[in-house]
Amino acid sequence: MNDIPEPEQPRRILLEPNIARPDIVATVAQVVDACAERGIAVRMLEDTRDRVATGGGVECVPDTPAAAEGCELVLVLGGDGTFLRACQYAHSADVPVLGVNLGHIGFLAESEVSSLSGAVEQIAARDYRVVERMTVEATVLNGDTRLARDWALNEVSIEKVARQGVLEASVEIDGRPVSDYGCDGMLVSTPTGSTAYAFSAGGPIVWPELDAILVVPNNAHALFARPMVVAPTSRVAVETGVRSGPAVVVLDGRRLVDAPPGSRVEVVRGRRPVKWVRLDDSPFTDRLVTKFELPVTGWRGRSGVRPLT
Repeated sequence: MNDIPEPEQPRRILLEPNIARPDIVATVAQVVDACAERGIAVRMLEDTRDRVATGGGVECVPDTPAAAEGCELVLVLGGDGTFLRACQYAHSADVPVLGVNLGHIGFLAESEVSSLSGAVEQIAARDYRVVERMTVEATVLNGDTRLARDWALNEVSIEKVARQGVLEASVEIDGRPVSDYGCDGMLVSTPTGSTAYAFSAGGPIVWPELDAILVVPNNAHALFARPMVVAPTSRVAVETGVRSGPAVVVLDGRRLVDAPPGSRVEVVRGRRPVKWVRLDDSPFTDRLVTKFELPVTGWRGRSGVRPLT
C-alpha cells in the first residue's frame, strides 16, 4: 500500500503593527494582500485587528503568550517599542521575529518600510536566516518570598520610585560583593540592549555576536561608577537598601514589578534566546553607523572595500 503524504500545513505569520501610526492601516493592508497572493495566512491580535480594520481574511487571536503558536514568524511594523512587545509572543512560541522600521531610529528592525515589499518577498521565498540573540532572566525576591520571575531581551532596570533622594543599591557578582551605590538605578543589560537604555546611561556598545552581561550604574553618586561587562555565565544580584524606599524592576521598558525596600533582584542568562530574522549579511558595524549617523567621511579603507552609502 502506498503511503499517503501528509497535507502541507498552510504558512502563517503573526503581524504586529504599531497601531498608533496614522498611516498603519494602509501598510497593514499592503502586507495582508501581499501575503495572501503568496499563500501566507496573516494572524493578528483581536484588539489590534479591530483598530486597524483591514477587512476580511485575517485570523484573530486573543492577546495571550500563545498568540504566535503555529506561526512561521512574527512580523513587526513599527519602532523598537513595538518590536519589544512582539518579542513576547515570538519568545513564548520559540519562533523568529522580523522588524520593519516605521519609527525613528528603529535599531532593532531588520528592514525599513521602503523595503517592505522586498521583505515580504523574502519571507515568501524563505530567503532569510535566523540567528539567536541572548536574553536575561530576572528573579525578584523580598526575603524568602519570590515576587516575580521574568525575562528581557534588552535590559532589566532596577529604579527608584520617588524622584527625591537616591536608590541605595549593592551589586553582587557570582556571590561576591562588588560595591554599594547611591544612584537613580542599576541596569543589567544584554549585548542587544547595549545600544538602548544602557547606552544612554554611559554603558559600552557590545557587538551582538558576543555573549556577555552588562552592569551599568545609572547616574551613580559613587567613586566607582564605571560600567562592567561580565561573563554570560555570571549571576548578577542587586540588593536595594531598606532605607531608600520602594523600587521598581522594569523589563524591556514594558513590564514592571514592584520591589519593596530591601528587595533582591537576581539576573542570569535567559534559558531561551530570541530568534531573530536576518534578511542580509550586512555587519553590525554598518547598522551602528547608519542608525546613529556616525561620521565616517575620513575613512579610506583598504583597496576594493565598498564604502558606506
